[in-house]
Amino acid sequence: MIEVRREIRPAWPFRLPGAGGMDGVARRRGGVLERLLHVEDEPVVLRAAQPSVDRVVIGARGARADVCEEAIARLRAAFGVDQSLAPFYERFRDDPLIGPSVRARPHLRGARRPEPFEALAWAICEQLIEYERAAAIERRIVFELGRSAPGWDGTTVLRDLPSAATLGATSPALLQSFDLSAGRSLALVRAAREVASGRADLHAADHERAWARLRRIPGVGSWTIAVLALHGQGRHDVLPAGDLAYIKLVGRAAAGGRPSARATEEEVLEFFSAYEGWMGLAGLHALGGMASGAGASLRFAAAA
Repeated sequence: MIEVRREIRPAWPFRLPGAGGMDGVARRRGGVLERLLHVEDEPVVLRAAQPSVDRVVIGARGARADVCEEAIARLRAAFGVDQSLAPFYERFRDDPLIGPSVRARPHLRGARRPEPFEALAWAICEQLIEYERAAAIERRIVFELGRSAPGWDGTTVLRDLPSAATLGATSPALLQSFDLSAGRSLALVRAAREVASGRADLHAADHERAWARLRRIPGVGSWTIAVLALHGQGRHDVLPAGDLAYIKLVGRAAAGGRPSARATEEEVLEFFSAYEGWMGLAGLHALGGMASGAGASLRFAAAA
């Protein structure tokens, strides 16, 4: 095995993700994030650590140096460690809605997957159900259909999602046995086939072309595409406006804080139109401010 190691100076305040997630793929122990990633079906074990605020170290082990370098590049892109958010910070640090969060958490980028297909597959799994239930389905997919390899220490086993080709060849009935609904099982298989065939190239610079192809699949709507864009392709300008959290947030803002109020998807997009170019990132800050509860009513009123 070949080992490649890169030290990175973040372009903007950065914090290594604090947890590996609930899907059974990445894990974090002793401050080190570790996961298995496949590049063109070649397995690579990745480890990332942040020894100091201005230094991130990523290591990769694989059969070929070029594959290790590509895996590191994908993880760097997923972290957003090379991207400066200064334009966003300067524009919105005094914003009445998200300004407090922007100033308190300039490092916030939102979770992004190193492989866009992961974001697409999990978005389909997470449609209209509780996240804990969706994560249980995702773990079943990973353990029953996914790929595995020894971890960095050689004793533990790491797991990766199944490839798009594998999911595309999977029976929807099998996915249903994992508790995924019939409609979403079929949508996941069809989406996987589009990606595996290259008809929907999620790595292409022209994202919209793949989105248009995927939208033809029943069960793949605007929310799923927006989650793919934001969490799979790093599109901070795209907001998953149909998410219940945003529907609640904007509904309450328009109704003076009434807890039961709900907005439409169109109203959510109109509400966040002031953050054009950064709607996805602005939405994450807005939800963070909502969760903190500090001055929420005042910020809702100002935004409305």
